[in-house]
Amino acid sequence: MAHQIVWASVATVDKNGRPRSRILHPIWQWDEGQLTGWIATGPTAVKRAHLAHSPYVSVNYWTPAQDTCVAECRATWAFDDETRQMVWDMFLNGPEPVGFDPKIIPAWTSPTVDAFAVLKLEPWRLRVFPSSVFMGQGGEILTWQA
Repeated sequence: MAHQIVWASVATVDKNGRPRSRILHPIWQWDEGQLTGWIATGPTAVKRAHLAHSPYVSVNYWTPAQDTCVAECRATWAFDDETRQMVWDMFLNGPEPVGFDPKIIPAWTSPTVDAFAVLKLEPWRLRVFPSSVFMGQGGEILTWQA
């Protein structure tokens, strides 16, 4: 569902416990039974401060048909060139509609510029809520927790 919806509302929490959401574009990867999310993003002062205070994010996907899924995750910054190149290539070579050329962002001329960083997402709780459940048409809400 996440790779069909593509864009997600990602919420962080500031030092006063107030949430802030923004729209980001995660890509998810299964590796030896482990789900990991990767977000190519600008390491803004606000994001850095929020994640320094609380290294957890809520990643929420929604469709107009009312399909939703949420990943509650630990988020860590990656500034090393190897990880940034790996994630850059994941997006550059990713399947539609998830893949895109990162250079469409004007400040991202390469994966090693200061304006480009990576957030690694490690989910501790996943929830998939199909619209069929919401509309009383059957199905089930799926929840996984570490």
